[in-house]
Amino acid sequence: MNLLVTGGCGFIGSNFIRFVHNARPQWKITNLDALTYSGNPENLADLDSQPWYTFTHGSINDRTLLDKLMPQADAVVHFAAESHVDRSILDSGPFIQTNIVGTQCLLDALRANDINKRFVHVSTDEVYGELPIDKPDVKFTEQTPIAPNSPYSASKAGSDLLVAAYHHTFSLDTVITRCSNNFGPYQFPEKVIPLFVTNLIEGKKVPLYGDGQNIRDWIHVDDHCEAVLAVLEKGKPGQAYNIGGNNEQSNLQLTRAILETLGKGKDMIQHVEDRLGHDRRYAIDCSKMKQELNWQPTRSAWPQALEKTVQWYTENETWWRNVKSGQYRQYYQQQYGNRTTN
Repeated sequence: MNLLVTGGCGFIGSNFIRFVHNARPQWKITNLDALTYSGNPENLADLDSQPWYTFTHGSINDRTLLDKLMPQADAVVHFAAESHVDRSILDSGPFIQTNIVGTQCLLDALRANDINKRFVHVSTDEVYGELPIDKPDVKFTEQTPIAPNSPYSASKAGSDLLVAAYHHTFSLDTVITRCSNNFGPYQFPEKVIPLFVTNLIEGKKVPLYGDGQNIRDWIHVDDHCEAVLAVLEKGKPGQAYNIGGNNEQSNLQLTRAILETLGKGKDMIQHVEDRLGHDRRYAIDCSKMKQELNWQPTRSAWPQALEKTVQWYTENETWWRNVKSGQYRQYYQQQYGNRTTN
């Protein structure tokens, strides 16, 4: 198998590349990444000399480059995306360009070069909108109507619809995954868990949106990677699969768990103005993954999974300090030059 992974220098993509190599060591992997702000080449720097791994610096909007890479691939797993809700509220332009137009470029390149190659589109549960906070038994299923509420989730919903349309219209072998909130190593420090952990290590307070009662389902990134691999190998063409950790926590519960793990008090919480249009609750029904693909999460249960994640950030302080300070950009410039990526 020659696998093309887009966005492989990001949090989930880099963990996926490592996971796949451990599970399928005979596979060859090409990582296509534009190295925008959250694409960190240090995440996979130790793989540069490995014969099974190839890094290609470039954009998913570069059709000429895609036409060179696509014929060499047996399958594509598409992680590349702008993914931070707050950034999409400030400026939705990059989200439309990457998440929608970039996905369209990949699909067109796939269609032009080989219609039979599997395309796994990695999406988010946020495309479904929000659930009522007072009905805990109600969860997102694959039949839940798409109703995104943020510019980020709207851009992901648009890309989902494109993928589904290309399957229906052109018979492309596409599948869609929709996952809940990920946590684990190598996550960009603007995301809540690494942000809170690193703030506390630095003696800073943690900013908690609103009343902290917003609920999310949390899944360890390795559970997510295992599920994506299962969908790649066994998913049915044209289908969508929900991936969750069966681990719902309010933001306040999450914050308190991090404080307890690091031995900090509630005085380190700083309540801040709520995010615009902040969805109250997400929850995933991933029974389809269990019934059809024999997958269920095994690494996401708290407190053990959260404690291990906090420990990773405490033991890898150099990594996240380099990310926060932009030091990894020096590595990028040395390796690839001061070039634009779009």
